[in-house]
Amino acid sequence: MKIDINKEDFLKELILSSKFTSSKLTSSTSLQGVYLKGEEKKIHFYSTNLNFYYHGSINVKDTVEFKVVIEPKKISEFISLLPPGKIDIEVKEKSIIFLQGKTKGEFPLFSTTDFPFPPKITSEKRKLRTSFLKEALPLLFFSASTDETRPVLTGVNFVANDGSTQVVTTDGFRLSLLNLKNEIPLSSIIVPAGFLSEVNRLIDKEEEVSFSFQEEEKLLVFYLNGRELFTRLIEGEYPPYEKVIPGEKKTTIVLNKEDFLRNVKLVSVFARDFSNIIILEANKEGLKLSPKTGQGEDNSAFQEAEITGDSQKIAFNYKFLVDFLTNISSKKIIIELLRSDSPAVFKGEKNDNFLHIIMPVRIQE
Repeated sequence: MKIDINKEDFLKELILSSKFTSSKLTSSTSLQGVYLKGEEKKIHFYSTNLNFYYHGSINVKDTVEFKVVIEPKKISEFISLLPPGKIDIEVKEKSIIFLQGKTKGEFPLFSTTDFPFPPKITSEKRKLRTSFLKEALPLLFFSASTDETRPVLTGVNFVANDGSTQVVTTDGFRLSLLNLKNEIPLSSIIVPAGFLSEVNRLIDKEEEVSFSFQEEEKLLVFYLNGRELFTRLIEGEYPPYEKVIPGEKKTTIVLNKEDFLRNVKLVSVFARDFSNIIILEANKEGLKLSPKTGQGEDNSAFQEAEITGDSQKIAFNYKFLVDFLTNISSKKIIIELLRSDSPAVFKGEKNDNFLHIIMPVRIQE
């Protein structure tokens, strides 16, 4: 059987579905592959790593009927090097062939026997504004951990209260917190940050997206442009993040974000040789930034700032500062300090519902 398809459509769907396969060498080959199902005038794409599931499809001219599991990486690379236009697919018993003109690539098939499909969704669909996904969540993603040995910290923690929701991420060194009122119809759950990031990338111009929550299966599903993205929720107890947020402050710094970002990057050129640590010194004259070198005034930057309260000296990993400054959209930021060894609060000047915490680095005087 030969199937005539558009190269770009097939490649786009194959690359996208491959993001949800398992990269672990110990996984079965079916988890490392993409399941293709020809049915009527569609080719369906399924993939999973048992935590995430993906389902998408493309249209074809003729009625097709086949079921195969393919290895996506080599096939994607091969197809991407072909000129734009149509390609033919030929499905055989033990291989799949891609043809364009006189160019031909043949690839072995994986077994379809053990491929795990996502559970059937019976819960009702609900709506979620895409502005939350596109504008609010990026303020949280960078604070989520990537350490899979502590899975709860790799998730976005939704904490539902009466009429409001707190959304939190932390990796143990920093924390991002959103306070929202009546904006998101989600219960208290922990959703993998990597999954929500992929959902974000697929949103186009929609004002709302549909989702379902299957409580028995602990499964969350988003429906995007004919695609279905599933994730299992992260189970476990999230750390008591409220205890990290300071209840008081002794120093407030208000400064221009772009100038601060530039100065942090300037000083980071030298800080990289000294454990990535940047020292901030705030006093009535302004804010001085310097690397942890013990070389006095050398390699420092100065920035004018509105500073109220006590003079303070505090140190941070510069990468954490860059992450926050890159993701916040406010023109001015506010830094609130209690002591050199206490968590520091970072805010956007006109972003009252968001705060970011960075743990300082201890420095010897």
